[in-house]
Amino acid sequence: MSWLFVILAFLLASIKTSKPKYQKVSVIIPAYNEENTVARVVDVVKSVSFVDEIIVVNDGSSDNTAQEASNAGAIVINHEVNKGKGEALHTGYKNAECDIIAFIDADIHNLTSKKVESMIKPILLGKTDITKTKFARESGRVTELTAKPLLNFFFPEISFEQPLSGQFAARKEILKKINFEKDYGVDVGIVIDANILGISIMEVDIGAIEHDMSPLADLNIMANEVVRTIMNRANKYGRVTMIDDIGYYIRMSIVGLSLVILGLFMIFFVKFIPLSIGVIITLIGIILAVYYIIKVIIQSIIMYRKTPRASLFKSFIRIHFPLIISMVLLLLMLSTFLGAATFENGAISIEPNSRNLIIFTDQNSDNTVSVRGPYTVDSAIENESDILRMPSDAMMTLGVKANDTIVVNGVSYIIEDTRNFEPDILRLPLDVKNTIDVDDGDIIQNSRLADIFEKSTIYHSIDGENVSVIEKFDIQSRQTGGWTYEVVVDNTSIGYSTGLFNENQSYSVFADNSYLGSFSYSDGTINNQNYTYGDHYIELKFTYMNSSSIKQFGNDYFVDMYFT
Repeated sequence: MSWLFVILAFLLASIKTSKPKYQKVSVIIPAYNEENTVARVVDVVKSVSFVDEIIVVNDGSSDNTAQEASNAGAIVINHEVNKGKGEALHTGYKNAECDIIAFIDADIHNLTSKKVESMIKPILLGKTDITKTKFARESGRVTELTAKPLLNFFFPEISFEQPLSGQFAARKEILKKINFEKDYGVDVGIVIDANILGISIMEVDIGAIEHDMSPLADLNIMANEVVRTIMNRANKYGRVTMIDDIGYYIRMSIVGLSLVILGLFMIFFVKFIPLSIGVIITLIGIILAVYYIIKVIIQSIIMYRKTPRASLFKSFIRIHFPLIISMVLLLLMLSTFLGAATFENGAISIEPNSRNLIIFTDQNSDNTVSVRGPYTVDSAIENESDILRMPSDAMMTLGVKANDTIVVNGVSYIIEDTRNFEPDILRLPLDVKNTIDVDDGDIIQNSRLADIFEKSTIYHSIDGENVSVIEKFDIQSRQTGGWTYEVVVDNTSIGYSTGLFNENQSYSVFADNSYLGSFSYSDGTINNQNYTYGDHYIELKFTYMNSSSIKQFGNDYFVDMYFT
């Protein structure tokens, strides 16, 4: 067995342990007349264990900035004259011998090693290619009044809290792809370039910082340089054209689509406007929409080819969003019309069928808003020639429920709920279809149900604990003047119902098919009624609501109460 251990030893010895490649880190500190703070900043950076090199670029200072930085242990590179922050950063970048490079301002009074580590560690750990900082302080005037509005307009996909923070870090190889501005535009330039080039950039929070506030004169210069940088990048990456030309084309496309929608709406739903006007408006809208949508597509392709990046695609989506919504709206409208089109006897018929929105004002209603219909007619199920199946929404519209009875052309049918997988199917026996003149496949809007079943008689059940009340009414076109009545048996409310009574007619009340009495509707008044049936005390309480209803109560048979 000793030979086996020898082989295992050789195998283990042959396995090479892979160590992560060491990444050298340099910190660049641009400084202009910062003799009071630069040494402390260098000392803090020196305390970070993974920082290998500290370079202070003395950008033509007239004080002792260079001496202070050198005494603190930094490598000092001097500019003979002040060239601007961007040039200082670029000088440091060119002279740094590193894999990762961080840029930190020289005037930060409360810099800590933790803040420096927060900037660099995400890159060391491979989480991102560039980090930029955000920190707690009074809101920057140039950032809020200049940078953010322009970025939001030209580069809406960039949404950093502090695009001009000044402190950032990056892989050196990544910075080779970025154009360094020579002034205060360097920060926002890096952010825009990284975004357009698809370089990953992370905003890290380093907490509160304290540094000298710039005077207004310097802020004016800074704002001009930031605006110039953003505008240059907007021109370079085609964003000005995108906003200007494409924006105009999009607006005109939406005008065209809106005219198409308006024209179709006039054709189908506005009776007092001549058909020819609706057709003309629709045709004008189609011409405008097609012409400008083609313009949008062509210009968008040109822009995308110029800068084929994911960030540009995001901006396209945001800019094109109103047009997309208008097109979706028109497509939905057209699909509705096409779905309602039929071809018969050499003619195309289009009759849109909409759902019925119902807003309940009755406080006793379980619903506030309901959307009902339309319903599709189909044949009754086999062996159900005496059953009429309808959706629950249709039942609510007709004021019926399952197991009620409907009489159509003198023939009684039981009303049943539609099957679960047929939510909008109205299954009717053949004789019912012939009577109300509908065929399989016909679409019935919810608002037309009362007209379809007009003059049909309903026996509707109101169920209580020990009694069921069967009311009889005929379906008719909707009218106002409705009354609500309540049935109370032995001081217990059985239920409510609403419908129409005919003036100067009497209405009969029954219990277990036995006549109890009648009441009349005269002079616009119905008095409450009291009846005794065996041991039961029955009350009918009437309230005038002037509501609209399709239920016309029958005078020969108003209600019949069945006791159990």
